Amino acid sequence: MAQLKLFDVTFSKRPVNVSSVPQRSPFRYPGGKTWFVPYAVRWLKQYQGNINYIEPFAGGGIIGLTCAFENLAKSVTLVELDADIAAVWKTILGEQNEIFAKKILDFEISRENIEREFSKPILSDLDRGFITLLKNRLHHGGILADGAGLIKNGESGKGLKSRWYPQTLYNRIINIIEIKDKISFIQGDAFEIIQNYTRCKDAVFFIDPPYTTAGKRLYTHHQVDHTRLFELVSRIEGDFLITYDDSNEIESLAQKHCLDIERVPMKTTLHYEKYELVIGRHLDWLREFLNS
Repeated sequence: MAQLKLFDVTFSKRPVNVSSVPQRSPFRYPGGKTWFVPYAVRWLKQYQGNINYIEPFAGGGIIGLTCAFENLAKSVTLVELDADIAAVWKTILGEQNEIFAKKILDFEISRENIEREFSKPILSDLDRGFITLLKNRLHHGGILADGAGLIKNGESGKGLKSRWYPQTLYNRIINIIEIKDKISFIQGDAFEIIQNYTRCKDAVFFIDPPYTTAGKRLYTHHQVDHTRLFELVSRIEGDFLITYDDSNEIESLAQKHCLDIERVPMKTTLHYEKYELVIGRHLDWLREFLNS
């Protein structure tokens, strides 16, 4: 299946139109970074592929997937602590990936079938991954944290079927399978991974942790020591970008470590505009991009 190539996007200070960005992740991920893809591509292109890309809080993994599809790094490493999300990535990148894709393509959406899947014993990563993807696509906002429930009305009143696109999901997974040799997955702690590679000058990190405000509502592993994270990041000898909610606490931490900060506009899934913080060592390239 042909791989999509990212096309150039003309920027202003308006939010990125996510419909203009190739959708490569199978997840409908709360806090996902599809809107950030063109910025990340501009950042990574300056290294001409001579880097090892690491994403310590992978989640839906859209930036890492883009990096792999666009050949922007020698290697791509996705890291995720959450066992449910990890099961999806381990299955897609593992030996049962085509079975997983076919199961998604063949699954008939109904509340009865969904409840039957949820009641089955989980015997493998494939089982856990399939249930996780069902919940992610069919829960309100794609939220996997405890307390989230299935949508009722869906888009245009079409219920559950309005959020389950089997052919689209199948195609995305098959596309990832075709480039899976470029991607490594680690189920583990982001802090440990960052610490392990702080002295690697060719390691480049995209760091998108659970945010200070919405993290508890959206993610199972929402508790992050943000102070420790900035202390650790300040020791990285390669390069990095961090994305965060527009928070005074985070801005203060960035300033404490003499990091560059830029507020970037984005549009939420509910279509209202807000700013997020982008943090790095030098963001002149980002300001030029925003103003071009």
